[in-house]
Parts: sequence; structure tokens; C-alpha cells
Amino acid sequence: MPKIKKISYILAIVLSVLYLLWRVFFTIPWHAHLFTLIFALMLVGSEIVSNFTAYVLIAFRLIRQKKPVDFKIPDFDDRQPLPAIDVIIVTHNEEVALLRKTVNAAKFMKYPDPKLVNVVIADDGNRPEVRQLAKEYHANYVTMEENKHAKAGNINNALEQLHAPLFAIFDADMVPFSNFLMESVPFFTENFAELQEDPDHTVPLGFVQTPQSFYNADIFQFNLFLQDAVVNEQDFFSRDVNVLNGANGHALFTGSNAVFLREAVDKVGGFPTDTITEDFELGTKINSEGYKSLATVEPVSSGITPVDMKSVIKQRTRWARGVIQSCRNLHIFLNPKINLINRIILINTWLYWWSFLRRLIYIAAPILYALFKVQVVNANFWVLMIVWAPGYFLLHFVLGDASSNIRNERWGEIQETFFAPYLFLPVLLESIGIHAKKFKVTDKKVQFSWRDKLYIIPYLILWSLTLIAIIKFNWGKWGSEIIVGSVITFWLVMHFINLSFCLFISMKRDIHRRSERFIRHANGRMQLANGKWADFKTRDVSDGGFSFELDDDQNQLEMGTETTGIIYYKNYPIHFKSKVVRVVDTEPKWYGVTINIEDRKDQDYYLELTYDGENKFLSKEQDNWLTPFDQLHLNVILRLKELERSATRFMRRS
Repeated sequence: MPKIKKISYILAIVLSVLYLLWRVFFTIPWHAHLFTLIFALMLVGSEIVSNFTAYVLIAFRLIRQKKPVDFKIPDFDDRQPLPAIDVIIVTHNEEVALLRKTVNAAKFMKYPDPKLVNVVIADDGNRPEVRQLAKEYHANYVTMEENKHAKAGNINNALEQLHAPLFAIFDADMVPFSNFLMESVPFFTENFAELQEDPDHTVPLGFVQTPQSFYNADIFQFNLFLQDAVVNEQDFFSRDVNVLNGANGHALFTGSNAVFLREAVDKVGGFPTDTITEDFELGTKINSEGYKSLATVEPVSSGITPVDMKSVIKQRTRWARGVIQSCRNLHIFLNPKINLINRIILINTWLYWWSFLRRLIYIAAPILYALFKVQVVNANFWVLMIVWAPGYFLLHFVLGDASSNIRNERWGEIQETFFAPYLFLPVLLESIGIHAKKFKVTDKKVQFSWRDKLYIIPYLILWSLTLIAIIKFNWGKWGSEIIVGSVITFWLVMHFINLSFCLFISMKRDIHRRSERFIRHANGRMQLANGKWADFKTRDVSDGGFSFELDDDQNQLEMGTETTGIIYYKNYPIHFKSKVVRVVDTEPKWYGVTINIEDRKDQDYYLELTYDGENKFLSKEQDNWLTPFDQLHLNVILRLKELERSATRFMRRS
């Protein structure tokens, strides 16, 4: 790292610490009304915690830069025998069609000796249709008579009947790529060899967590029309924060697409059953028992993320309550088995779920002052600018400089604002021991109802209050008055922008496609209406069809034409029947068809063609050239167009 950059990092931390000291000792209104004093203390506490989490992130990035971790996937170590591995696919009540994609993909996973890979469907519902699915794919089927201890109980029950030294875990909707085992298991064989050579100075590897990746746009990407400009909200943790955790040997287990050392799981007593986030707690227990863990960068599986408000909020509420439960179970502040680095990671994770309460406090503070003259900070404007501004802006510059290209700070604030009204109360209640009723698995179906429209109410209230506060606070002010009040106006405007995004997110969009499209280039042949065969190449594929370009421009297809053809994938001919449903006269001309595949083996290969790899229609990097104002402008224009189309359809019907 250049010296000037190192100095800026240190200076940012020093200045922000000085600011916090000034806030604590000189700005708290100790003699104000009780409400004002309590809120003032909550605000300064929020600032201290926010800065602490920033310091942790900066420190971990500096550690990684100083001691870079080589994330190159090792080769299988020839000095070690190839380990057998159980691949456990966990299912509760998911549709068989969804489960089929995962089971099919698991059967296509590459391994030096396929006989050592044992695919197991762990079904806690004892469903005949799932048993039949296992039979179709020659997978083992494990069930339970009673659904005890939810997902953790289901996995423990399966593990009692399995004996391989390694096992992998997949949720029913998480489809592994064909290279999954090749990019995760070699870490273990390398570790086995190192343990054999130097057991005294080698830490055993407990698990490898691969990123949680998704093949559909999440609620932020989809509802804001930003699939190609922002990344999935969970990518920041999976491909950035958790990689930093793993660089320190203490990655967090996130519930799926991970490979475990069976010995490590047995040592900690299996999957915990006294929490609703057994993944977080299990990973922490393994790390605390003297094992290390890694998190890889490149996705080797992908699944479905919910896009309706109800499912998203329910999912995050379960995660929030579960992490609070697990942190209590693990005694993260006092547990002597937890070393310093791991303790910092766990405390930082615990504090994350309090960020939503902090965000509401940040939103409320300037509103209280602007509308009700509730002053929670006793400070002269010019002193504030001297003490606060340099540290604040330099720290934010450093955070941006040290951050990856996955998410910028602005988007972090937007996402915190979105979840804040719905998560702060569950976190508070869980922290004081008030537990929720039984949680259900997140529904993978998108189900909208009129109740979804009600989720906009908290954002609308906060947005309206913020807008009124901006107008009232600045009305009639001129010259120096505007300058003196600029800090309050600054915060109001920032929160107004964030809340505007939340309004658009909560408005939802109509989903017109039944299945996701994937960019896939495969060669094929198709029989034309005149009986001749024409070569083509696919542009993208989906469960129900694909688009393609004909190699010879002289060949033409008409709308509604029914054809037969072959797609070649991994040297296997996939036979299909199709109907042309789209003709696009661009250069080059391309077509869209719906397909029907009758043969089971052909269906399996087509599924593998579709789901073996990431969805490249979705962005993997943040587009920092697109500002928040550009994004808001885009949403205003597109929403107006949707209203125009709806109005046109209504007029035509009437």
C-alpha cells in the first residue's frame, strides 16, 4: 500500500475517534428533558457502534492487503487418497420440480472418481413423490417419521446414516454447478497433506463456504430496474465480508453450498437444534474448537432469492432472531474458546442486526430538530464543522477506497433503511427473551396479494415527515441561516433519497416471465419448414425455451412455425420439439421458441445446460458511474411508463 494511502487511513480513524470523544464529552444535553437525553445517548451510542464496524472492515482489508490470501483453487493432492463425500440435499416442503433441478445438477458434478460421491435427499416430510425422484436419479433417500428440530434435525438424522469423511450441504433450491466439488474438496486434500507433514503447525480445516449466489434478481435489483447496475444484496457478505472472515480463518457458515469435515461436525455435537440459525451457530462452534474455515470468492452454485416483501421480511426476521439467539447460546463476549479475531467477527455480526435500529435513530434525529426543535446535539455549527466534517468525509472516502466493487456505502445505507422499520423490533424483542412463534421455511413461490401494498406505509410516513422537515426547516431562511442549518439539511436530504428508493422497492413490479433466462451458447440443428436442416447457435435458454440465431441468413422462420431439432451439450444430443413465438428483425436476426422435450435423459441434459453456471444477465459489480440521482430518475421515468401502459389497457377495456 502506498505511504500516502496508509497515512490517510490512519488519519481517518484518528479524526473520527477525536470526533467521538468530543461527542461524548461536550455535546450530550445532560440537562435536557428525559426523552431528549435518552435519544441523545442512543444517537451517540449509534455513532460509536457505526464507527467501530467501519474500523473492523478497514482493519480486515488492511490485514488482507498486508498478508494476501491466495484463493487459487488447489489441485487434488496426489499424496492423499481421494476422499469420499456425501452430498446432502435438504428438503422440507419444496416442489418436486424445484428439487429436481438441484438433484439433477448434483448428479452432473465432476469428481475424479464419481463412485465416491453419494447424493442423498434428506426429506423430513416422508413424501412419496420425493422418494420417487430419488429413485429416478439413483440417489439415496433419507426421511424422518416426525419433523423434529426442523432443518438441523433433518440433517442430523441424515448424518446418523452416513459415514464419508466429507459432506456437502445444499438447500433444495440451491443448484450446484458441475465444478462445485472440484473447487471445494481440494482445499481439504491439501490440508490433509499438510497435517500429515507438519501436524504441530497446521490447523485442520473444518469447512469451506462457497458464496450464496442467486440466478434471479433480488428485490432491490428487480423492483428498481437495476439488474445490470447493482449486485445482489447478499453478495456483499458472501463475496466480500465472509471472504475477509475466511482470510482470518473464521468464515461463517451460511446454510448451504458448503463442504464440511465430518470429524469437525461430530466433535461439536452435530447441527445445533436450539436455534433457528443452526448454520451460524455450527460454523462458530467449529471455529471455536480449533478448526479453521475458508470462504471462497467465485460462486459455484446458485439458487432462488425471494422478491416479494412478505417473504423477504420474514426471511430476514428469522435470520435476525436466530443470530441473536445463537450469540446468546455461544456467549460470544465471554466464551474462552473464542479467540480475539473470531470474537471481533462475531461481535461485528451481532452488531449488524442492530444497524436497523441505528438507521431509524439517524433518520429521526434531524426530523425531531427540524419539526419539533428537539436538540439532541449541543454544538456550535462552526465547531461541528471543524470536529465532525474532516473525520466524517475522510472516513467515508477510506471506506470507499478500501471497499470492493460489489457494493458502495450508499447502497448499504439504502438497504439498511429498507429493512429498518421491520427488523428493529424483532431484534429488540429477541434480545430481551421474547421469542417469535414457529418459523416456516421461506416460500420459494412469488405470491403477491393486496396486503403487500401495506408494506409501503412505514416508508411513506418517514418519507413524508422528512420532506416536510426539509421544507419547514429551510423555509424563509437566507444567507448565513442556510449555511448554519446545512448539516441538518444534509442529513434530511440523504435520508430523503434513501427513503425514496424504499418507496420504489415496496411498489413492486409485475413478473411476466415464468422462468429465468441464462446466457448460454450451444450449437444445434433445426429442421425447417421445407424439410432442410439448418445450423444454429443459442443466445439464451430458460426452462420453457430458448432464443437462437441461424448460421445462414438465407434461412428464415415464420411466427408459429413448429419445428424439431437437436442441441448439442457436452457432446450429448438433446432432441426437442419447438414452436417459434418470437422473431426479432435485428442484425443479426434472431428467434425465440418454446420447447417440448420428451426423453428423460434429454430433459436432464437440458436442465444442466440451463443451470450450470451463473446468470450473466445479472451484474456482478456495482456500476459506480450510475449515481443515486440517475437511478431515481430512471425509476421515476419507468414507473410513469408503467402507469401509462396500465391507463391505456384500462381505457381499451372500457
